[in-house]
Amino acid sequence: MTKARKKFDPAFKAKTALEALREDVTVLELAKRRRRSPQQIYGWRKLAPDNASSLFERGAVVAEAGEEARERELAKLYQEIPGKDS
Repeated sequence: MTKARKKFDPAFKAKTALEALREDVTVLELAKRRRRSPQQIYGWRKLAPDNASSLFERGAVVAEAGEEARERELAKLYQEIPGKDS
């Protein structure tokens, strides 16, 4: 029987990568503390600066999409109010 691969949420990866980038501790110490392999942390650390700009681009798109959905929901709710002329 094979073991299922452990999946880490993006928040854990980002926090670990940022901690590795700060260089307060070595990657080996960080790997030992987080119970991860140093290679995995090196990989996350390498990805962080390359993808930092896309975080802000996606954040703007997600915020706009959320605002549009909120406006649609608000319009729908206003239509449901009895006696309200729209």
